Amino acid sequence: MKKASLKQVALLLLTAMIWGGAFVAQSVGLDYVGPFTINAVRFLIGGLVLIPCIAVMERVQDRDGQKRDRGSGRDLLVGGLCCGLALCVASNLQQIGIAYTTVGKAGFLTALYVVIVPFLGLLFGKKLRPVIWVCVALALAGLYLLCMTAAEGLGKGDILVLLCALAFSVHILVVDHFSSKVDPVRLSCVQFLVSGLVASVPMLLLEQPTVSAVLSAWQPILYAGVLSCGVAYTLQAVAQRDCDPTVCSLVLCLESVFSVLFGWLLLGQALTAREWLGCALMFGAIVLAQLPERRPAA
Repeated sequence: MKKASLKQVALLLLTAMIWGGAFVAQSVGLDYVGPFTINAVRFLIGGLVLIPCIAVMERVQDRDGQKRDRGSGRDLLVGGLCCGLALCVASNLQQIGIAYTTVGKAGFLTALYVVIVPFLGLLFGKKLRPVIWVCVALALAGLYLLCMTAAEGLGKGDILVLLCALAFSVHILVVDHFSSKVDPVRLSCVQFLVSGLVASVPMLLLEQPTVSAVLSAWQPILYAGVLSCGVAYTLQAVAQRDCDPTVCSLVLCLESVFSVLFGWLLLGQALTAREWLGCALMFGAIVLAQLPERRPAA
């Protein structure tokens, strides 16, 4: 089983931090445009931003004599299509679902991919260390304490966000499959362009946004496009190249923690003792997942 290095964990933590901040940007953006518009524009921005970055990176690599296997064009196209479709479905389900449920419940239900990923992995013959299941249980308990502050039933929005968690789980596994075959930055670029083009169809058919409305939301869309897409998803693809996808999902689910922390630091939304305990349990799960596996004595 692939293990996560300290560098990979650090990249995934930075990814989760950027995504946590994106909750604010996406929420503000909805004041001006619809969910499909936000996703279409931000994904297209994310893909376009990466094109010159890829050119510069590959020129530097060629100049320094760094020969890297960038994979075949077919693998890149197929991987980009699969990752892009999964990302588009997951992101739009989440964005629409948030409109019909509370942010806390949406955060908890979205992060259920931390539980879904290992179950889906088993279907593809992936083996898990027993400690991973303990980490999943700790993370799930932490997410519950952090996000589920009301005993309400599942509504329309909750079901949509549950489906979003399933789609994000598929996306994590698809990225894990293709990131070892092609250059992860190229993969991110293609998946963003695919996601943006696919989301543009319902945007034009259902929302028909005006240029002035999009320009009014330029700040949150730019954050979501450049940082949340161009930077964060690329970091995810790079970090997952040789990393266990279950451990990746455990680290990435910290985006819920960071979203609450940003609300506390930037918006003055104080954390309760229950929420602090939830954060502690989640960080404990991440630390436990990184402990080296004890091998039996020979």
